[in-house]
Order: sequence, then C-alpha cells, then structure tokens
Amino acid sequence: MVFRLIINPDADEEIIARVHKRSPLTDKIEQEVNRYSGDDELTAYTEDDIKILKFDSIECVTVIDSKTYAVDRSGHKYKLRMRLYELAELLPNYYIRINKSSIANRRQIERFSAAFSGSVDVVFKSGYKDYVSRRCFAEIKKELKKK
Repeated sequence: MVFRLIINPDADEEIIARVHKRSPLTDKIEQEVNRYSGDDELTAYTEDDIKILKFDSIECVTVIDSKTYAVDRSGHKYKLRMRLYELAELLPNYYIRINKSSIANRRQIERFSAAFSGSVDVVFKSGYKDYVSRRCFAEIKKELKKK
C-alpha cells in the first residue's frame, strides 16, 4: 500500500483512494472524510468572553441544567450554543459517549475509577470527573478489548 499526499493550495480538495476491494479500513476512511467539515474548533462562551476551543483541548462536553458546556484541559467550563446530539455528529471519532448527557475526549481520559456502589467515574487529566453509565461502560470495555 502506498500513501501519497499532494498539497496544492490552488486546486480543489479531492480525496481519491485506489484499492483492490472494500475493507473495514476503506469504510473508516470514507466515514471520516464524509464527516469532516473542515473545522476542528468550537465557539464557546463565558459571561464576558468568547473563546475558540480546539477539539483536542476539550476534555468533555456535558449538559448541566439543560445547558451544554465544554470542559477544557484546565477544568474550566464554557457554554456552547449547540445541542449535545449536534456536537456528537460534529466531533471526531476519538470522542466517546460516557452517559446520556456527556461525551468525553478519549485522549484526555486519565483513568476510570470504580466505587463500592458499583458505579464508575471517568477521571480526566485536569482532575474533572464525570460518571459513566453502565450501558456506555459496557461499550467502552468492548472497544478497549479490541485494541
């Protein structure tokens, strides 16, 4: 297999893959290409400011009191003007659903913490914690076993 990347600012963007047959890799590439909107950032708001957050700098997107927030690497919360389902479609595939109202950046997860009651929390690198639902944790475990 040969990978070739040609960068030409004057040409229209086009992605061509020449393969012998369809495979899980080609399906994944097609899905990512179709999903990519060209943006890798979100506009976030505080009471006084507007901030641009890169997808990599966001640890978690969560809903608190019917409002959507992004939690960044330093643990600060910023209000977003999009619904969680809209963000789920927009965010890259390294974001995973951890419960009904939160999506986590897998790259920013430090560990999963189990409690005596049987609940599981996710602990991010900034120290921010959120709970993981049983259904989502089962899916996360399946995905982690694949790797």
